[in-house]
Amino acid sequence: MLISPAYAQDAGGAFGTMTQFLPLILIFAVFYFLLIRPQQQKQKQIKASLSALKRGDRVVTGGGMLGMVSKPPRSAEDREIEVEIAPNVRITVLRETISAVINPTPANDTKPRPTGSESPVPGIGGMLKGLFGKK
Repeated sequence: MLISPAYAQDAGGAFGTMTQFLPLILIFAVFYFLLIRPQQQKQKQIKASLSALKRGDRVVTGGGMLGMVSKPPRSAEDREIEVEIAPNVRITVLRETISAVINPTPANDTKPRPTGSESPVPGIGGMLKGLFGKK
């Protein structure tokens, strides 16, 4: 009495393959919602703030220098921005090297805005607020 090989096969062939890929799909979904999507939103926000730069905005360069925009770009294609880092000390930086805009001045406001005790560059707390909503 020999047992036929058909009886020894797994009954849930396609379902078993799907359950093997389910953890990979779940890991990708977690990575997307916790890492990829927040970075894309942050890049959109930085790009929008860089395109809206104007005279008087305080910025942080990629090298960590703080300064105030003294001559904004003339057009959207212009890459150079003049930043005043000290009284009568101006440097020219590329638009791509600006990492953050600290205090953007509103269009109708001519007086400088007061600086708060809040950190100018959002860290992990800012990222978590963006993910789970602001209180």
